[in-house]
Amino acid sequence: MLPKNYQHILAFVFAVHEINGNSKLLPNFTLGFRITDNYYFGRTTYATTLQLLSERGRWTPNYKCDTQEKLWAIIGGLNSETSILMSNIIAIYKVPQLSYGSFNAALSDKSLFPFFYRMVPNEDSQYKGIIQLLLHFKWKWIGLVAPNNDGGETFVHSLMVLLTEHSICAAFTQWIPVTFTSTGKGILMYMEKISSFFSKSKVNVIVVNGEVQALFLLSIWLDKQGRNESRIGKVWVMTAQWDFTAVNSRGLLFLRPFHGALSFTIHTNEVPGFQDFLQSLDPQQPNGDIFLQDFYNYAIRNLQYSGLDSLEVNITWTKLMALLPGAHFETTVTGQSYSTYNAVHVAARALDEMYSSRHIQKISRKRDQGKLQNMPQWQLHHFLRTIRFNNNAGDEISFNENQDWVAGYDIVNCIVFPNESFTRVKVGRMDPQPWTGQVFLIKDDMITWNKWFNQTQPRSLCSEMCLSGYRKKEQEGEPVCCYQCTQCPGWMISNQSDAGHCDKCPDDKHANHKQDQCIPKTIYFLSINDTLGIVSVFNSLCLSIITGLILVIFVKYQDTPIIKANNRDITYILLISLLLSFLCSLLFIGQPNKVTCLLRQTTFLLVFSVAVSSVLAKTITVIMAFKATKPGSQMRKWLRKRVTNSTVIFCSLGQLGICAIWLATNPPFPELDMQSQSREIIVQCHEGSVTMFYCALSYMGFLAMVSFLVAFLARNLPDSFNEAKFIFFSMLVFCSVWVCFVPTYLSAKGTYMVAVEIFSILASGTGLLSCIFFPKCYIIILKPSLNSKIHILSKWG
Repeated sequence: MLPKNYQHILAFVFAVHEINGNSKLLPNFTLGFRITDNYYFGRTTYATTLQLLSERGRWTPNYKCDTQEKLWAIIGGLNSETSILMSNIIAIYKVPQLSYGSFNAALSDKSLFPFFYRMVPNEDSQYKGIIQLLLHFKWKWIGLVAPNNDGGETFVHSLMVLLTEHSICAAFTQWIPVTFTSTGKGILMYMEKISSFFSKSKVNVIVVNGEVQALFLLSIWLDKQGRNESRIGKVWVMTAQWDFTAVNSRGLLFLRPFHGALSFTIHTNEVPGFQDFLQSLDPQQPNGDIFLQDFYNYAIRNLQYSGLDSLEVNITWTKLMALLPGAHFETTVTGQSYSTYNAVHVAARALDEMYSSRHIQKISRKRDQGKLQNMPQWQLHHFLRTIRFNNNAGDEISFNENQDWVAGYDIVNCIVFPNESFTRVKVGRMDPQPWTGQVFLIKDDMITWNKWFNQTQPRSLCSEMCLSGYRKKEQEGEPVCCYQCTQCPGWMISNQSDAGHCDKCPDDKHANHKQDQCIPKTIYFLSINDTLGIVSVFNSLCLSIITGLILVIFVKYQDTPIIKANNRDITYILLISLLLSFLCSLLFIGQPNKVTCLLRQTTFLLVFSVAVSSVLAKTITVIMAFKATKPGSQMRKWLRKRVTNSTVIFCSLGQLGICAIWLATNPPFPELDMQSQSREIIVQCHEGSVTMFYCALSYMGFLAMVSFLVAFLARNLPDSFNEAKFIFFSMLVFCSVWVCFVPTYLSAKGTYMVAVEIFSILASGTGLLSCIFFPKCYIIILKPSLNSKIHILSKWG
């Protein structure tokens, strides 16, 4: 027996005494017990189990040859292998088996172990707790240590699945043999062989699983390496299967490397009266406790070995408990002892409910021990499966559908002091909840780390964590935990560390400078406050004023020959349309709305169509006037005003019809362009029907080409008589501007499209204005002598 496990026996005995002293629980009956030890040998386990099924002193299972004690339940064993071996025998007799230390998940299979009840949580929930612990501290690069048996393989396989799901990597898996065919020298040679895994590895966190035999070997190696602190500067994460029992007479020397370790333990609570029970023990008067005197002698020897030569010969039990290191005996209730205590109460309460049930009362109306002895054990299972009560410590005790105790794990921090004493500080809890899922709580500020880490939280990573704004990029041939950090593309972000991918911002937001969050885009349009907007407004107003002044000049000098010679009405229409075209460019400046979007393109296209039609009418007038001067010409009758005016009206009506159909079917509307600019939302006008927009633009281009061709044909007419050359050059500028407009407009985005169109409007209008009207104004204002009928007809007189 390991000395530290003596507390399990005391907790068992205390629970039995507590039940026997409770008049409300199993009244008129006294519970008895028998304690056996298997020494961790399978053959001994079978033997002791058969002894429990036989009469005292004889091996006669299945036979009642003599007075036989009634076996109601077996509480054990401490490890999973022992529990399985016991179950192979007692399941035949349907005897309830309550284990206080077996974690193997296979024991939850009720088809194989129908009469097995687990007083500790299922091992699967512990695996999930380990994952949550690793994720909490961001440990992604760990090592695994497990025994090379079925339990160890199950542990590694189950944990590796969860590690992979959560992107945690196992740098190595080290198997510890539980048996050796060679001598102790072979053990040391093997432990020296695996030393390189721990001493050379950069892994700072090692998850350890195993029961007493395997972990005893691990502690031997760690003790051997204890002189070199750099080799044991690790964080050990231990499972609940190991409760610091891997010590021998050398005491805490084996525990020094585990200073700062984190361990999952069976949930415990302070049991009222248990401390008083411990203090009441007296090795001089054991009262039937055959272990007490042996344990007392062991404790004396251990303290003398530790250097307490001045130890009193007849030291009191209370003082001995205070001096004995916790690795050998703890006064606070351990997880296995608490489970043992609960197991006794579960069996007793189930027995009490079975005895008190109406069904049993009908069978036996006399409440006496004889009747209780005749009840078969299999009837107890119904009451065990449905048991539910609160123990004296305040915890609820019940089983789930797999006959496992519905409880969680405590997380403790193991602290080993220089004076060879140790304590365990509860720093967290993992509690499975049926409705809210598994609850994981841990207090970082209460944890004491190994001195190797200078009391800072250890890091265990293959690659440094990627900061926000970066993402992980896996390296070929390397584990997923070994990666490079790559910055996210300019339009994407990552707002957490170690992000596996970058996220695209919503259309109305863009990535900030650090690319760790999305911020709203600014609303942008061609504003009058922008430089481009100010320049456009200034040019538009200046050209409008100039056009207005020219119109005033032409009205003032309307009776002069140079104005009369070129059809005054058409001239006025052309000037007014140019004035309106310069002003309509203002519709493209400012935040678009429904009205401006409807007016922008249609107004511009209609006004320019009138202007081009006027130019065409003027050009036709020039040609007909030249032809009419020839003797016998029939062209005189076509020089009437209504003919030229009809040309303007007819050509303009074609554009008006196209625009009317456009507005009636699919008119322009304001829209938000979120794609053109990465940091801005462009408020712009959508053409609605792009086809109708280009139809209207093409019609205007058609009129311009006709005017250009007619002007080209009239370019050689006498300069003094007409303005054909000026019209030709004006249309050349006009057509050049709009031919360049189309590809530029199609390639521009956002406000640049608006700027291109404004420039085209102003440039083409300026070309018409300057080429057609500036020469006339020059003559009217600066050379009035040339503004005479004699001068105009001088070449033809």
